Amino acid sequence: MASWSEFAADEPRLADGIRVLIQQYGPGFGYLATVRADGGPRVHPVSPVITDEGLFCFIIDSPKRRDLERDGRYALHSFPPEESDDEAYVAGRARPVTDPARVARLAQGARAEPQVDWQLFEFTVDVAMLTRREQHIAGIPGLTPGRPAVRVWLDPHAPSAAASPLAAPQSRPTRLSRDVQYTAA
Repeated sequence: MASWSEFAADEPRLADGIRVLIQQYGPGFGYLATVRADGGPRVHPVSPVITDEGLFCFIIDSPKRRDLERDGRYALHSFPPEESDDEAYVAGRARPVTDPARVARLAQGARAEPQVDWQLFEFTVDVAMLTRREQHIAGIPGLTPGRPAVRVWLDPHAPSAAASPLAAPQSRPTRLSRDVQYTAA
């Protein structure tokens, strides 16, 4: 399980593109998918925090927090930009941050209300994906107009995708990242 910092060190341009989409409206904004006790998905808007230390989220006492405490699998998807259909996706495992100094530092930086009953989670990165639509890729030789450019990074140390239904693609490449072209369904 790679930390956001490890992923960003390995793929800085991909990490920066994902960060830009997550923070496009100022503070982070995206949709967090968790796994309910019955195995079904649960999706809620959240405000993720991306720093040099990692990818974090302050989660109030709620069903999604109980999901993460019980089964740490998550998927985070960016909020759609107004000017394009670009998207970012990160999936992995969430784990509670228990170091009080780290919690205090991140809470101060993110302006998290101390009176609120929240738990800080760090999100590891097993899969990271950035999709750019044609207005960002016009003029690139060999790219068919109307098809997205997709950049995917897979942590080679993560459990197989078959064991984690929130993670995408099913096979592990020999390289850690790749550019993919595909047609819309």
